[in-house]
Amino acid sequence: MTNPGDQLPEPAPSRRRLWSDLGPRFASAMVLIALTATALYIGSYFFAAVVGAVFAGAYREWETMVSRAPLTPGGIALIGLVALSGLVFPIFGPLGTFVVIAVACAVAIGMGGEGIWWRALGLCIYGAIIVAALAMRGDTMAGVWAGVYLGTVVWMTDSAAFFTGRQIGGEKLAPEISPSKTWSGALGGLALGTGAGLLVWTVATDSPWWIGLLLSATISVLGQLGDLSESAIKRHFRIKDSGDLIPGHGGLMDRLDSLTFGVLLVLVVGTLHLGFASVAEGLLYW
Repeated sequence: MTNPGDQLPEPAPSRRRLWSDLGPRFASAMVLIALTATALYIGSYFFAAVVGAVFAGAYREWETMVSRAPLTPGGIALIGLVALSGLVFPIFGPLGTFVVIAVACAVAIGMGGEGIWWRALGLCIYGAIIVAALAMRGDTMAGVWAGVYLGTVVWMTDSAAFFTGRQIGGEKLAPEISPSKTWSGALGGLALGTGAGLLVWTVATDSPWWIGLLLSATISVLGQLGDLSESAIKRHFRIKDSGDLIPGHGGLMDRLDSLTFGVLLVLVVGTLHLGFASVAEGLLYW
C-alpha cells in the first residue's frame, strides 16, 4: 500500500517504445556499411575523399557543439580544411594532412571566441584519425582486410552493447557520464566484438590466433572507451546527441566515436611492427 503523500514510481518504458528506433537504426547501419565497404574496396582518391568528407561532417558537429552557436564563415572554412586534409593524403602523404590541419588550427586560434582550444583539439583529433585510416588502407588488399577487421570489431561491439544493454539492463557502467550504458551491455559488446574480430582474423590471415584475440579484445575495449569519452564531452557541453544526420544513431560523431581509439591503435601497432608504409600488413601478418 502507499500513503496519500507518497510519490508513485516512474512507469517502466514499454518494450515496444524501447525498441521503436530499431527500424531506422538497422536501415541506417546497412547504408553506412555499404558505403564504407565500397569506399574501402575502391581505395585511393575515392577512399580519401570519403574519409575527408565524413570527418569534415563530424567536425561540423564538433564546431557547433563547442561554439554553442550557428556556423560562421570561419567555421565553414575549418570544415573545408578538414575535408581537404583527407584529399591531400594520397598525393603528399601524412605531411600534407598535418600541414592542412596545422593551417586549420591557426585559423581556429585566429577566430578566437568561446571554445578556441576545443576547436584546436577537435581538429587535431580528426586529423590524426584521418591519417590513421588512410595509412591503414594503403594501396594493397591487406588494407581492405584491415578495414574489415577493424570495422567488424567496432560495429559488433556497438551492436552487442546496444542490444544486450536494452535486453538485460542492470547496473550502470558510468551513470554520471552516460546513464544509458550498463555493465551487461559492455560485457556483451566485448564478447561479441572480440569473437567476431577473431573470426575475421582467422579468415584474413594465418597469424597466431592469440594475437587476433588480444587485438580484438583491446580494440573492443577501446571502442567503448571512445564512446564514453564522447559522452563525457557532450555532457560537458550539455547536449544529448551531436546531431540528427543518421536516423536511429544521431550524428556522425555519435557513430564514429567508437572508431577513434581503435584506428589509432591499428596505426601504432602496424607502424611499430612493419613501419608506416605497411600499417595493414603490420597489423595482420605476424
